[in-house]
Amino acid sequence: MTETEFDFLRGYLKQRSGLALTAEKRYLVESRLSPVCRRFNLAGLTELIGCLRVARDGAIERAVVEAMTTNETFFFRDRTPFDLFRDVLLPGALAARAGQRRLRIWCAAASTGQEPYSLAMLLAEAAPRLAGWRVEIVATDLSTEVLEKAKLGLYNQFEVQRGLPVQLMLKYFTQAGEQWRISETLRQMVDFRPLNLLQPFDHLGTFDIVYCRNVLIYFDAATKGDVLRRIADQLAPDGAVLLGAAETVIGITETLMPDPEHRGLYRHGRAAAPMGVAASGVGTSTLGAPAAMPAPAGLRWAVR
Repeated sequence: MTETEFDFLRGYLKQRSGLALTAEKRYLVESRLSPVCRRFNLAGLTELIGCLRVARDGAIERAVVEAMTTNETFFFRDRTPFDLFRDVLLPGALAARAGQRRLRIWCAAASTGQEPYSLAMLLAEAAPRLAGWRVEIVATDLSTEVLEKAKLGLYNQFEVQRGLPVQLMLKYFTQAGEQWRISETLRQMVDFRPLNLLQPFDHLGTFDIVYCRNVLIYFDAATKGDVLRRIADQLAPDGAVLLGAAETVIGITETLMPDPEHRGLYRHGRAAAPMGVAASGVGTSTLGAPAAMPAPAGLRWAVR
């Protein structure tokens, strides 16, 4: 691959996915796009780039973007963001939203579904406290391929052993051959939709809690700032945003500010009293608690 071809791909990927590739990532481009060439019976990267230049085949264009997207994820990844949800944000929402009894959550980089399903499990564990509530989890990703896997809710042994407590696996999954399928109840909790964060997403509406983890690290500063500002526009005044451990808003935007008490948690720079102050004794349930209780009839998941 020539320098000119690499520069074209860098610009192409940045425009379509926000991915900012540095010069030393050239090897990564070649290794990830070579299988795309074989899949579409192309002679090599030169022919592939030629197809992209003339926009000859939408399937090739989608395959290139998806091949360069990192979809690393696992259940309860990094644990802290889920502890915050269980112990701080959910109890706070129960108090702040007691009038309308509605909660909207957005997972903005859902990948193969482990993050939104982890939240769904925590909500199912808290079902008695959510009786009569309307709860919606919207899970989006650029890649339609990973979303199809997420919708199936089917995971191999390695995937269910990464971060998922055994108690929750036995409670919410059933074995299907050599794989494990998440329960239909949990699959119905999550609304998976394709979405490119570079494009408008105001149609999604307002959210109380937004998880946008481990995706901004692939963007340049200007793109990060744009995405974060638009996320803030979709966030309830007392809402919360959770970013990845290596991500921050500092030096990027002032529309969101770090929560001084909780690392990785961000709120409006102009925030009202924040949602997420747990009352004493509330929100102390343990992940994987043995009490097996189905969601009561009063708990309503958003109709899609």
